[in-house]
Amino acid sequence: MSKIARDRRSSIAAAAILVLAACASSGSRAPQPATPSDSVAAATDTASPAGRRTERPGGVALADPSAPGNQRMPPPPPRAMRLAFTDSLKQPESVKHDAEQDVFFVSNINGRSLGKDRNGFISRLTAEGVRDSLRWVESGRDGVTLHAPKGMAIVGDTLWVADIDVVRGFDRKSGLPVGTIDLSKQGASFLNDIAVGGDGAIYITDTQLRSDARGLMSHPRTDRIFRIGPDRVATVAVQSDRLGRPNGIAWDRANDRFVVVPFDGDTIMTFRPGDTAPSALVAAPRQLDGVVVTDDGRLLVASQSTSSVHLLRGGRLIRVLEHLPSVADIEYDAKRDRLVVPLLSHNRVEFYALPPGTQ
Repeated sequence: MSKIARDRRSSIAAAAILVLAACASSGSRAPQPATPSDSVAAATDTASPAGRRTERPGGVALADPSAPGNQRMPPPPPRAMRLAFTDSLKQPESVKHDAEQDVFFVSNINGRSLGKDRNGFISRLTAEGVRDSLRWVESGRDGVTLHAPKGMAIVGDTLWVADIDVVRGFDRKSGLPVGTIDLSKQGASFLNDIAVGGDGAIYITDTQLRSDARGLMSHPRTDRIFRIGPDRVATVAVQSDRLGRPNGIAWDRANDRFVVVPFDGDTIMTFRPGDTAPSALVAAPRQLDGVVVTDDGRLLVASQSTSSVHLLRGGRLIRVLEHLPSVADIEYDAKRDRLVVPLLSHNRVEFYALPPGTQ
């Protein structure tokens, strides 16, 4: 778990895109042999403004390396390789790897992104990408309530899940509920993604969208990121409209900071615990969703506007995966150097081997 004029009308239009419910799809869920994906390519997004552009077969524009300003442009990485996929899910929004158990949890919205309909569930996949349990955690069973689950994080033996205006905890081994933290009284309306910080607390983005009875979207408050400490007390960590409808969040351990990607902004932001405002990191496509920072410092982001996953390299974002419709909250498998990609409206999760050129 690439990538709008700044007026209010465009912001609401982008918000509507974020909460579209996906149509169901069906098909085989068995893993595929490791073959190069015919829909995956790698290319730089833009050439330097000072440089010339040339065309290669297939119509991909590349910068002329001999032109001024282009000598330091990083080359595009090799093609990625799809290893496996699982389908017949129900709007998979986020994937979280449990490294100890070597399984993957997948949150399924199964309805409207803001609908309190008790339709949500969490699937569990094996390390090979095979669906082990479609409804491993299911609303209405074992005392579970889940409406529209999205981002997830693991702290100890607890799997924390963002669910509209609450954060729900489940035992990561049994799936039984262990607690709920209600943020509705603090004005939370669209809790989206979760990350664990260096202080052991969990940080949750609030995209701050609401839907009325007619389904019309509004943005009632300033964008915020909440912090929940080990005492389960929630506070506001950062509050700023510069967050641009914050969506994905990841902890960058090497730089002791969070990386936050906006759905309705054009700049990836960072902040450190204790900061009163976020800082700009790099320009980016709009409609960003997921973000991961690997242990060796690689930063990858998913954009719904470009249906791509981008890698930050040489101070710019380059595409490493393309043709990923409704790509959502991506996950990184450090054990195998794989990227796990949920496709929200296509009801599937795909596994890709990252090529050496992305390191």
